[in-house]
Amino acid sequence: MSKTKEAELPVEEKLQALFNLQKVDSKIDEIRILKGELPEEVNDLEDELTGLQTRIEKLHEDLKDFEQKVTDKKNAIKEAEANIKKYEKQQNNVKNNREFEALNKEIELLKLDIQLNEKRIKDSHEEAKQKKEFIELAEKEIKVKEKELKNKKSELDQIIADTEKEEKSLLKKSKEAESHIEERLLHAYHKIRTQYRNGLAVVTVQRDACGGCYNQIPPQRQAEIRQRKKIILCEHCGRILVDSEIEK
Repeated sequence: MSKTKEAELPVEEKLQALFNLQKVDSKIDEIRILKGELPEEVNDLEDELTGLQTRIEKLHEDLKDFEQKVTDKKNAIKEAEANIKKYEKQQNNVKNNREFEALNKEIELLKLDIQLNEKRIKDSHEEAKQKKEFIELAEKEIKVKEKELKNKKSELDQIIADTEKEEKSLLKKSKEAESHIEERLLHAYHKIRTQYRNGLAVVTVQRDACGGCYNQIPPQRQAEIRQRKKIILCEHCGRILVDSEIEK
């Protein structure tokens, strides 16, 4: 059906099409409510696990770097100690105080280097210890989250298995119902749906009140709704109003 022809539909048929679409979309909403926040929770858990695993891998790389740095510093200490012995030996053969003091200064600098490297080794060991503790905690957390993820996935998979066929069928019906509604009206319908948690954009008049917000509707307004000659919105909540007879 072309958009031009859709626009030419009598208001009564437009209202019926909107009401039919709402019924289908409400059933889809029920299925999605059944799934609840499980899809989002599963995605969040997967992201958390990926983040933890990436962090652990990075920490293991850091630990390897620490080991190499400690080895380099230990080698530097050995080299400094060897040079100290060499300079101390040379001091026994100096010709004057100037040469002795120059060697003494070199020895002092080497001793300072040794102290600095020893401190850096100690700091590296302390930092490595902290990282190992974090890795241990993260690995425990991963086990907990993997178990939680497995349970939530299992629950979600069961819901999907139970509802997938019905949901696909309803989605197809929804698209079919949408094809009978002009674009402007369809846009308004979806806009209203997004404004309410229950997704109700089209509601019937129930006990003289709006079926969405339950505010009373004046008798004259109800008479206009029953005539189905124009699209009437609830003056309180903005939902599209239809008479209860439309369900029959």
